[in-house]
Amino acid sequence: MPSPYRAIFAVPGTRGFSAAGLIGRMPLAMMGVGVLTMITELSGRYALAGLLTGMLALSAAVLGPQVSRLVDRYGQRRVLRPATLVSVVSAGALVVCAQWGLPDWTLFVCTLGAGCVPSIGAMTRARWAEIFRGRPQDLHTAYSLESIVDELCFILGPPLSIGLSTAWFPAAGPVLAGGFLLAGVWWLTAQRATEPAPHPVEKHAAARTSALRSPGLQVLVVAFVATGAIFGAVDVVTVAFAEEQGHKAASSLVLAVYAGGSCLAGAVFGMLRLKGAPARRWVVGVLAMALSMIPLQLAGNLSLLAVALFVAGLAIAPTMVTTMALVEAHVPRGKLTEGMTWTGTGLAVGVALGTSVSGWVVAEHGADVGYVVPGVAGVLAAVVAFLGYRRLNRPVPTREGQRAQQDPEQSERIDRPEPSERS
Repeated sequence: MPSPYRAIFAVPGTRGFSAAGLIGRMPLAMMGVGVLTMITELSGRYALAGLLTGMLALSAAVLGPQVSRLVDRYGQRRVLRPATLVSVVSAGALVVCAQWGLPDWTLFVCTLGAGCVPSIGAMTRARWAEIFRGRPQDLHTAYSLESIVDELCFILGPPLSIGLSTAWFPAAGPVLAGGFLLAGVWWLTAQRATEPAPHPVEKHAAARTSALRSPGLQVLVVAFVATGAIFGAVDVVTVAFAEEQGHKAASSLVLAVYAGGSCLAGAVFGMLRLKGAPARRWVVGVLAMALSMIPLQLAGNLSLLAVALFVAGLAIAPTMVTTMALVEAHVPRGKLTEGMTWTGTGLAVGVALGTSVSGWVVAEHGADVGYVVPGVAGVLAAVVAFLGYRRLNRPVPTREGQRAQQDPEQSERIDRPEPSERS
């Protein structure tokens, strides 16, 4: 393992919560596709399966930031375990209702509760931020590692969920996803030494507002809606393109290449010692993602498409890593977990939009035209990034409610962070 990664894992407890975070994050890539496969295997109703998958994504997008907001206030252990039980019990009820053929409305009710799933990636990133506060290079490497873990989940999760549901029994994917979530959350929350301290807000009225009040975070979330549309559209159109080419099964391999490019870029990016304003790097990253959509319009076969997607994937992880650094710089420490979760919410909303729009375009005009959708989403993301650059690059104002919660020698640095401290 390269030395920067060895250095961050030299801190006691980091290996444990990283492993727990990997396990607990697997449902992020497994549950939606698992529900989709389960419903289609049991009933053959693709429309119902799509609606339930969209409902699950919408529920997670609404409830996820609220769970994280409670985590910032009361701590990970006190909030994550009850929230996980609500999600897992609801997912189990969904499986039972689907197996027994109960009315459709019961499926939607259960799906709403299943969306109460914690953002495990935000929880582990918050632990890294607590450990490496004031050590930007180590935090940069840690965020790069987290981006690699995200991509690994999306490489391994969907094939595992779909394969089990089709080869074993229809509900195998959601059941295994629930098991991963329970195991990961219980293991993560058992590790109290690295858990960030909660930040009660009873004495600070301003601190009771949402992290989304931050102008910088608003830019990141809106841009991530467009970025999520890129991801959702690429997934749908690639499957359709492979089917038109007569090799639908190869679509999973092509999409794995896309994620693999991001993994490779994230691993290299974590070893770099970066200089300059992170806001500028973020704008460049978003622009690179937008430009990388152009070759997809020209790919005439799966081999060329795989090469184009690999190159496109190289821009993903570095942009995500820089995004987390910007969240950490623009959101008060007591709202960090919520702020990180809001970016995930933006991605989830964008994925749902990209999936829906690209599905319609493919149905009406074919897969060749479908890649226009991620191209347009990339342009929108770049426009948001350019228009929001000043908000991201301006000095962060004093953070209300933070002084009383910080050590005296650290309060000034946290209240008025210098842009050079954040990477």
